[in-house]
Amino acid sequence: MTQTEIILLNFEEIRRRSIKLWTGITPDKYFWKPDTKAMHCLEMVRHVLEAEHLFHMIVNQRGSIPDYISPWTDKPFTNLQDELDFAKSFREKFLQAIKTFQVDEFDSIEINRVEKNQRRKLGDYLQRIAYHEAVHTGQMLSYLRTIGIDRPLIWD
Repeated sequence: MTQTEIILLNFEEIRRRSIKLWTGITPDKYFWKPDTKAMHCLEMVRHVLEAEHLFHMIVNQRGSIPDYISPWTDKPFTNLQDELDFAKSFREKFLQAIKTFQVDEFDSIEINRVEKNQRRKLGDYLQRIAYHEAVHTGQMLSYLRTIGIDRPLIWD
């Protein structure tokens, strides 16, 4: 496998497992949250999908984008399938963008997020994007355990 194929496989596997987990959320629990300051279940799904788009735009700009306006702004929460459908084209563009990078660019391109005092190589930054979703997958597993919903087996 090439470096690009490994990076893409990581993104695809994390998303496959996220979707498997998310489909375990019953519609009557979409708006459940453990406390008033936490995201509700559907909000966390959106956060993952929306953040990936934001990260893609950051990669495109090679850093900060202070004028970013999310396509999800003012979009009402409805159901899981609507969230997945809305995000589908953004996801496809993100994965296509990864395919366009030459192997040496994973180490030569820098992503500089001045507002976070963060400077990372592209390869490193892409792995951090994937990690973000993986962390929220673990968080959602905890939500489902707390709610008492059977957790889908994502460790296949």
